[in-house]
Amino acid sequence: MDVLHSRFLQWTKPLSTSLLLETLADLGRSKSQLIAENALLRQQLLILHRQAKRPACSKADRMLLVLLARLVRTWEQALVIVQPDTLLRWHRELFRLLWKRRSKAASHTPKIAAETIGLIKAMAAMNRLWGAERIRGELLKLGMHVCKRTVQKYVRHFHAPRPGGQKWVTFLHNHAGQIWACDALSGD
Repeated sequence: MDVLHSRFLQWTKPLSTSLLLETLADLGRSKSQLIAENALLRQQLLILHRQAKRPACSKADRMLLVLLARLVRTWEQALVIVQPDTLLRWHRELFRLLWKRRSKAASHTPKIAAETIGLIKAMAAMNRLWGAERIRGELLKLGMHVCKRTVQKYVRHFHAPRPGGQKWVTFLHNHAGQIWACDALSGD
């Protein structure tokens, strides 16, 4: 009985910890050994499914499940630990993460020279009424080609919000006498 038990453990014990090496090692195993291991793993999954309502999956586990699900045609039926919707959500998150990393700039250094940025900031500080288009025009006169959006990026931090001025009601109250005189003398 002990011999049978030790042989069973030997057949079902993984040869290594690497998925690639385990897969290569499985190529040399017989079909009956693979069926036995598959049955053992399925049984463990059934027990796990009964015991834990929400098993914890690491990021590596999630990525591996998503990648393996792409290889299996009937992946929805093969899932036991997670729901198909969960796997699809993980796939979307990985896709979002991939494109977020690819669309990031290679470095955070500005694409224009530090002197140009300093000049833009100095022009904005000394000429508070100049907008981005005017500063861009002045830079073009100096032979510096910078787009309006780049100038806006550095000017935005310098310009203080302008006061709103007087309200329309205040204007009418202050100039009511002059407005009345203009209406009376228009001659139409």
